[in-house]
Amino acid sequence: MTSPTIPSDKKVWFITGVSTGLGRTLTEAILEQGDTVAGTVRNTDQIPELEQLAPGRISVTRMDVTKTDEVKAAVDHVINTFGRIDVLVNNAGHGFIGAVEEVSDAEARALFDVNVFGVLAVLQAALPHMRARRSGTVVNMSSQGGVKSFPGSGWYCASKHALEALSESMSGELAASGIKVLIVEPSAFRTDFLGRSMVVAQNVIGDYANTSGQRRANLKNLDGKQKGDPVRAAKAIIKAVQSENPPLRLALGQEALNGIRDKVNGMLKDWSAWEAESVGADFPD
Repeated sequence: MTSPTIPSDKKVWFITGVSTGLGRTLTEAILEQGDTVAGTVRNTDQIPELEQLAPGRISVTRMDVTKTDEVKAAVDHVINTFGRIDVLVNNAGHGFIGAVEEVSDAEARALFDVNVFGVLAVLQAALPHMRARRSGTVVNMSSQGGVKSFPGSGWYCASKHALEALSESMSGELAASGIKVLIVEPSAFRTDFLGRSMVVAQNVIGDYANTSGQRRANLKNLDGKQKGDPVRAAKAIIKAVQSENPPLRLALGQEALNGIRDKVNGMLKDWSAWEAESVGADFPD
């Protein structure tokens, strides 16, 4: 197959999970501005409709981030079809509700397989191509929960904390290769994240009724009423990617910004209050 010629002023975006949610909205916004998208879905039935959004400028492949052979094949498809990856967006992932004790070992490992190790598989397949070109941007879709944890979301937040730690390290590791890293930290947006994409722990322990149990109920009632606008979020992500000096972190939504600020201020308060003990833990000069 002959690769289409992509103008030098246009980008090729590789986005995992483009069928719904922020991944779908971001895809539509990117296509509107004339860039090209290589996307992935898990359901092949969704491919024809997606590829009609901008024929010739979008290619969609079936891929499960937990299957390394499928990940490699999808990345190879992007390179063979469009010749390069300018922006890699690790968007595929899902939420999880349950108190730490309520979540089974199998449930926790399945969550990390998607939200952490799935991202690792994509990075290891795509980064060699990006490093060879000495340019590009990696966008890792985290969450406000990547900084601030909530009762009933401990395992989900742990997966996003892990993603943030990896992203911080990557930012330093990839700088010499000309590759930038952007961590996106959304609050609740009006997508299907709280509906179809949310997984709930099978085990329920009565002692957690007022904490994780209440969070289950609150999030269920919030579905469809979230304040976050996916279209505005997509535009913010694109603006950050296109910026000459993009941030390492981009909080999206007032809730996320306020919550993350409160978390950081609380950490500073603790460290200041216990500064003498912190410094006193060193050997004396």
